[in-house]
Amino acid sequence: MTQFTKKIFNFFLCLFLCVSSFPGTAMAAADWPDNVSVEADGAILIDADTGTILWGKNIHNQYFPASITKVMTALLVIENCQLDDTVTFSHDAVFNVESGSSNAGINEGDQLSVKDCLYALLLRSANESANALAEHVAGSREAFADMMNAKAKELGCTNTHFANPSGLNNPDHYTSPYDMALIAKAAFQNPVFEEIDSTTYYKLPPNSINKEGLAISPGHKMMKKSTPFYYPDIVGGKTGYTTLAGNTLVTCAERNGLKLITVILKGSTPQYWADTRNLMEFGFNNFTSLKAAEYEKTYSSITNDLNFSGLSITRPEALVLDPDSRIVLPKTADFYDAKPELSYDISKGDPENAIARINYRYKDRVVGSTFLEINHSLVESAVKSKLADAPGNGEEASPEAVDASADRAAQAYREKALRPFEIPLTVWLILGSVGFVFVAGGLASFFIYKKHRDEQESLIRREQRLKRLKESGVSADEFDSLLQQRRGIYTSRKKGWKKNKFKFR
Repeated sequence: MTQFTKKIFNFFLCLFLCVSSFPGTAMAAADWPDNVSVEADGAILIDADTGTILWGKNIHNQYFPASITKVMTALLVIENCQLDDTVTFSHDAVFNVESGSSNAGINEGDQLSVKDCLYALLLRSANESANALAEHVAGSREAFADMMNAKAKELGCTNTHFANPSGLNNPDHYTSPYDMALIAKAAFQNPVFEEIDSTTYYKLPPNSINKEGLAISPGHKMMKKSTPFYYPDIVGGKTGYTTLAGNTLVTCAERNGLKLITVILKGSTPQYWADTRNLMEFGFNNFTSLKAAEYEKTYSSITNDLNFSGLSITRPEALVLDPDSRIVLPKTADFYDAKPELSYDISKGDPENAIARINYRYKDRVVGSTFLEINHSLVESAVKSKLADAPGNGEEASPEAVDASADRAAQAYREKALRPFEIPLTVWLILGSVGFVFVAGGLASFFIYKKHRDEQESLIRREQRLKRLKESGVSADEFDSLLQQRRGIYTSRKKGWKKNKFKFR
């Protein structure tokens, strides 16, 4: 082996040793729990804060939802109305319902506030209230159904289509456990929805049918202490039933900082209550919810020099993590088993001061995320100092001026931070040098290897010829003489070919 070959070999050996010296995972992360079963055809359990799927069965299959449809109806109404708006019940709203279906005893021409209608919708599952609210928001049930489908798409639903606001039987009215869980997650994140849906007693005002008003309570038996199905950690939920849909159920419960949502589709009585309880207990016993900001060390300790709009902030607190963001993990896992992935993909609904998102992945699933945000209070403090020190300023800047300057400064930094990632020239030079060494080393190794291989093949061919000649009675000296003659003939022929080539061109 030549000296150059030895150097190339030693270089790649050292490179291999350096790469292999990086520590790997000392211990595999714990398996994802799955020790639960349900009898319903479709079911799902998710974490209400992160949307992480904790367990599921046929989660993308399509089923009739029945009256859990009203979760979406209520959410849309809350987002598009004032609670004190007046709703007038039309003839069509009152009578365009299936005979014997759930109602709150409201008659044509009656007027209720949006708030009262929502209580009738969620607690009493009143179909006439669903119709009247849809007409109030969109002008017709059909137009409201279009709004429902647009909202479902916005929430990420891909196996859902709504045809009416109540959930009455319709072949074009369906959803999946996963889609319904997304809708329920959005609903329970709305404080107005959660307040109404968690109520166990409400009295509707008098109307043309109920002169004294009507006391109502939820149909969800797990919310009632008087039933054997009562569940103490429950937040709220919604029941549903038709002959085609079977029993359907949406439930939200919270314990020790962990908020869970279950969806049951095509269940049976009374098993769907037990299915829901089993899923909730499985979730609370096997998972935990952690605030990322309390554990994250890699990004929370960033010392970032914010130089923008004439400000200079070099304190570690210049960039902070969202204090409320959570991740959900098996109780047997450690926070650091979840691997952080930094992304600059910021969407419209993300926090205003966010410059990056940190997604946490546990094995093959995303278990939560948090945001790296500009510390607005720190920016305001720097703005105040700058305005106070500016020449000619004899008085303190107004709060409006401070807010405006801070907003401009923060926006300037966000725009800078969200630009495509730029690698410094020195890094490019280093990377280029390393790449050149790799390429040059690889080529050199290839040519050395090729030369060595050709020499070996030539020796093998010579040995084979000598063997054949020896068997024919020709000596080695005679063989060399013949070889020299052949080379001479070949050289002369080659020269003649070149001469003729140029002559006849």
